Amino acid sequence: MIDCGLNKTQLREMAGVSTNAIAKMGKGENVSMDVLIKICKALQCDIADVVEIVDTKA
Repeated sequence: MIDCGLNKTQLREMAGVSTNAIAKMGKGENVSMDVLIKICKALQCDIADVVEIVDTKA
């Protein structure tokens, strides 16, 4: 998003996702694969560019 010079509203409109989905991502909460796919298509990037897997078992 930052690399493309987009703000959250622009990304939401480009990807066609809800404000709630963008808010969840900003908080590090779970979002559906559908949302992630829409964002990847809008940004023309790979899923690894928008997803980070974090081990919560510590």
